[in-house]
Amino acid sequence: MTRKIALITGASRGLGKSAALHLAAQGVDIIGTYHSKADEAQAVAAEVEKLGGRAAMLKLDVSQSSTFAAFTAEVGALLKKVFAQDHFDFLINNAGIGAHASFADTREEQFDQMVAIHLKGPFFLTQKLLPLIADGGRILNISSGLTRFSLPGYAAYASMKGAVEVLTRYQAKELGARGISVNTLAPGAIATDFSGGAVRDNPDLNAMVANNTALGRAGLPDDIGGAISTLLADGSNWITGQRVEASGGMFL
Repeated sequence: MTRKIALITGASRGLGKSAALHLAAQGVDIIGTYHSKADEAQAVAAEVEKLGGRAAMLKLDVSQSSTFAAFTAEVGALLKKVFAQDHFDFLINNAGIGAHASFADTREEQFDQMVAIHLKGPFFLTQKLLPLIADGGRILNISSGLTRFSLPGYAAYASMKGAVEVLTRYQAKELGARGISVNTLAPGAIATDFSGGAVRDNPDLNAMVANNTALGRAGLPDDIGGAISTLLADGSNWITGQRVEASGGMFL
């Protein structure tokens, strides 16, 4: 039986790393991208291989859409050389960075960076990769709980994620003819190095999150990796065009 393949952007750390390992445990091979830290990316690949899977890591800056055509060609060649396949099955648009600034203080450069990384990047990277995604495949766009609840300082970031949620519905509608399902996963506050590790390293912030979460704690990377693998598991292909929040019940 042919193993399925997932392409995960931002797979060298945090939620992308957790997704790679959870999917590998389900028998999925991994193509991951990283921005700059090749050693971290190769360490993730080694962990995937320990779980019995195959993995390859490619460098990609999702803010540079002019590179996407060359990246797609690189993925196509990699699929043939390493995996002996022409297509991959799952695309997880995960790569991103945070930006914390009040609406009044957000600079145009910050806004443009958020657009490039969180909206223009996933839009045009997915577009370029479409010929390599198998019919019947899945696309999962990572959003944020901040599109449902509002915390001061995230106006630009959350606006991009809100746009991604709308994009997800359009992708689901337009790609449905190929049997491709498209969904959004919206994590709540997760204890990672995201945004400088604020939720992980600031005890007061962590406690605030825990006190406002039904399950009584901040999220962990494995909570999201598990949710991603669940949404891509066999039996969930009839779910499409949906926003699924994995926040432990934050701000209910």
